[in-house]
Amino acid sequence: MATQDLTVMGAGVFGLAIAFEAARRGMRVRVLERERVGAGASGGLVGALAPHTPENWNDKKAFQLDSLLMAGDFWRAVEAAGGVGSTYLRSGRLQPLADQAAVDRARERAEGAAQLWQGKAEWIVRPATGAAWEPVSPSGWIVEDTLTARMAPRRAGAALAAAIRALGGVIETGETPGPGAGPVVWATGAAGLSALSADLGRDVGGPVKGQAALLALPADAAIDPTGLVQIFADAVHVVPHADGTVAIGSTSERDFDDPAATDAQLDAVIARAIAAVPALARATIVDRWAGLRPRARSRAPMLGQWPGRAGQFIANGGFKIGFGMAPKVAQVMADLVLEGRDAIPDGFRVEASLR
Repeated sequence: MATQDLTVMGAGVFGLAIAFEAARRGMRVRVLERERVGAGASGGLVGALAPHTPENWNDKKAFQLDSLLMAGDFWRAVEAAGGVGSTYLRSGRLQPLADQAAVDRARERAEGAAQLWQGKAEWIVRPATGAAWEPVSPSGWIVEDTLTARMAPRRAGAALAAAIRALGGVIETGETPGPGAGPVVWATGAAGLSALSADLGRDVGGPVKGQAALLALPADAAIDPTGLVQIFADAVHVVPHADGTVAIGSTSERDFDDPAATDAQLDAVIARAIAAVPALARATIVDRWAGLRPRARSRAPMLGQWPGRAGQFIANGGFKIGFGMAPKVAQVMADLVLEGRDAIPDGFRVEASLR
């Protein structure tokens, strides 16, 4: 077997993005996945690349902002390399405001966005218009941001896999790096956090179950969801996708019996989505999904050297924000592993979950 410049364990969005970044730098890359591309959380349905609120600024929010701003160029490069569309679109997002206190808080956040988002995106507080594709707003006011983006997760995974292969990389089934692996990045999701906890003798994170659904509007619907803005209402993401479907999600379950089963908790999420966006009332459910998402103890992504293992690295814990963080994670991990340049924020380091 040929010696690799980099082996990536796991074909979720973190692993694939890191492998693509290394491959486009001219490295020999091999991805090993025990099941299939997007077998875990990265094979879900929602695909909301949504920013944190522009207040109480910290390294995590700054890192995410950088990643969201570089996402357009990153995904265009993926598409150009592999010839497969990623479905990425910086669509924006609408959020209803419940009362005057929420309106006042949103206006303060608009001032924060004007300062912190570098003039590259806006957070706008505006009156609701009553349009068909708009959430019900008890206050009559809505937040519209221009930073939020979306993509269909499974299509994005396929685009990354095609790009890696087009650049000479290999994606194979396997669970161990083997000889000639070169540096190894473990991007193995929820199972990887459990393995890391066992290796370190400390709880550094674990799985949180999520459930989501994909809806299709009837053929005679007055609106076409293709390219429409996202909606976030009553803690539910409503994400229109390029194929005309609408994704709804998701639950966050720390206690569960069957990680792959959907149940009444998803039904409740769908009901909340319809109450918030009445245009969905006649939609039909075309897919239901459940799976485990990796939540690090620190609540931030875990990036960097695997403690006590020379030449082995961790890229994990992108709980709910993996697709939005992936372009920047790929950049800093490739810098660290391949070039020895360490630009990982302190709060993202593996050690942060050991404190």
